[in-house]
Amino acid sequence: MRLIADSGSTKTDWCVGTDTRISTQGINPVHQEEATIRQILADELLPELSKDIVVSEVFFYGAGCTDIYQEKVEKALKEILQLSDDNIHVYSDLLASARALCGSEEGLVGILGTGSNSCLYDGKEIVRNIPPLGYILGDEGSGAVLGKLFLNAIFKGALSQDIKEAFLQSAGLTYSDVIQKVYRQPMANRFLASISAFIHQHLDDQNVRELVIGNFHQFIQKNILPYERPDLPFHSVGSIAYYYQEELKEACRREGITLGKVLKAPMEGLIAYHAIAVAD
Repeated sequence: MRLIADSGSTKTDWCVGTDTRISTQGINPVHQEEATIRQILADELLPELSKDIVVSEVFFYGAGCTDIYQEKVEKALKEILQLSDDNIHVYSDLLASARALCGSEEGLVGILGTGSNSCLYDGKEIVRNIPPLGYILGDEGSGAVLGKLFLNAIFKGALSQDIKEAFLQSAGLTYSDVIQKVYRQPMANRFLASISAFIHQHLDDQNVRELVIGNFHQFIQKNILPYERPDLPFHSVGSIAYYYQEELKEACRREGITLGKVLKAPMEGLIAYHAIAVAD
């Protein structure tokens, strides 16, 4: 039976066949040693696999699964699931998004969640990837950058005083608290992305909505248009793309590109992709 994994740093979603769903903590080989990955698989995945399920092949898609880190995950899966090298396939989360969104068709692909990423996909492989650079140097379109733009706007007067006061009151924060969370505490990107919940509740304010559209505009300008394929639709996966679909559609309209599929997460698309691949 085929086992598909969609893994981030916080959580890994697994699907056995087409029905059985399992959730474990995140696996990211950039931050975890092979022993830690083996422990997660042994303690959290194996007990959830019933005795009548025989896993014959694994397709693992994950954050941090670039060429230099894939081997850690491959070795851990091989040892814990007792499979041969030929039956273990480890790929990046960007390829997961491309396969889930485009299947075997060409397309422009974006990940728009806490961070962002993009690629040009030829129906089989990623043929070009503009580096995202993280939320300090890049990550345009992401939740972290949206939070950064919002904080800049409320403290520099680009948004109304009412919006500023409402945010600080709902978040229970002061200006000093914000500075501490961004510059002194870990995981500033997650804090910045968490502000999206407040922003989404205030899209009726035109200036807030334009802030969201502007964030997507920057993503398209710097991460999609440079692929120079205006003939292809742009598809996206991730919570920011999913919950701000209307604003993303408007940004695409202004840039003259076609918005295709938008998924909150890639798993359903991956299941469909591998079902077709096996049938072929």
